Amino acid sequence: MLPIQPKIQHMNRKLRMGMVGGGRGAFIGAVHRMAANLDGKIELVAGCFSSDPAKSQASGEDLYLDPSRVYSSWADMAEKEAALPADKRIDFVSIVVRNDLHVRVAKAFLEAGINVVCEKPLSYSLEEGKELAAVVAKSGKVFALTHNYTGYPMVKEARAMVKAGKLGRILKIVAEYPQGYAISALKEQADGAISNWRMDPSVAGISNCIGDIGSHAENLARYITGLEIEEIAAELSTFIPGRPLDDDGNMLVRYEGGAKGIIYASQVSTGDENNLNIRIYGTEASIEWHQEHPNELVVKFADKPREIWRRGNSYNGSEASANTRLPFGHPESFIEAFANLYLAAGEAIRDEVEGRYPRPEGYDFPDIGDGLAGMAFIEAAVASSKNNSAWTKPGH
Repeated sequence: MLPIQPKIQHMNRKLRMGMVGGGRGAFIGAVHRMAANLDGKIELVAGCFSSDPAKSQASGEDLYLDPSRVYSSWADMAEKEAALPADKRIDFVSIVVRNDLHVRVAKAFLEAGINVVCEKPLSYSLEEGKELAAVVAKSGKVFALTHNYTGYPMVKEARAMVKAGKLGRILKIVAEYPQGYAISALKEQADGAISNWRMDPSVAGISNCIGDIGSHAENLARYITGLEIEEIAAELSTFIPGRPLDDDGNMLVRYEGGAKGIIYASQVSTGDENNLNIRIYGTEASIEWHQEHPNELVVKFADKPREIWRRGNSYNGSEASANTRLPFGHPESFIEAFANLYLAAGEAIRDEVEGRYPRPEGYDFPDIGDGLAGMAFIEAAVASSKNNSAWTKPGH
């Protein structure tokens, strides 16, 4: 993660965005479009929304796009967009396809000279992610990864507190991401059928739960504390009969510098919805944040009452304030956090288009380095679990 950027410098036009994936019926593609559009600085102008050309065209019609800018394949889109005049072609592409396509699509656009915003995880495997990192470095283009929970203002407030030393030395990190939506599949999928692509190893990779939501918990801890994982001891489980990939995971973590951690991710935690939360304990204070109540950050002390910091107040630091749109008492949430990533990535893309990329002071969005760390975490967790939860070092 690079340092925080200064205030956005405006161009005299909107950034032109393309999208691969996210057609009719796709949840995350619509989220990306809403987030990118929220601040009026980005305009969707082109896309390949499905591997089915008819569905791609229909999705383009839904979005009122010029039919000539709706493509039947992502390879065709990369080639034809790159061939357009500079005042017409897309400035960046948003990639919202399945895991096994992330790297192939990203490489095609980077090699065509087009900036990339990509869904997580970075790649199908760590080895594939390293190949993409080399392409990013060679291209000189912007590559942003949408670990969207880093976009919440109070997550940025937590990060600023840690950087300022307000917690003292970090001793322990507890990051949890319990969901319960898959519990119904215990009966429905007793025949062993794969109900979604995240449970298909040929598409999702070596992990379902840890790759999907455990990587968010890992990234949130890394973003707030700046600490790297030294080694991990993991037990991954598959509770739903017939499924080839994990739906639950419990991990002990040793961080560089001596801090200890627990990361827990589950899709069979009955009754939980999207309960990502993190607690960070230091020698001077601790902090606690819950994604389902994102406008509050709890700060706790050994010798005085706890404090509840709320988004949008004058006591918030510059990082939280710069990522806040509404006054206090008017809740901001998931779409706004996602939009903050697009604002930060958009600033880097504007700089690239105008020949100023990268700035020495950096930018505040997850990048290729965060993606590699996430893939190394996933592979280390799986390797540890297969080896009777032996301590395992990430391979990046």
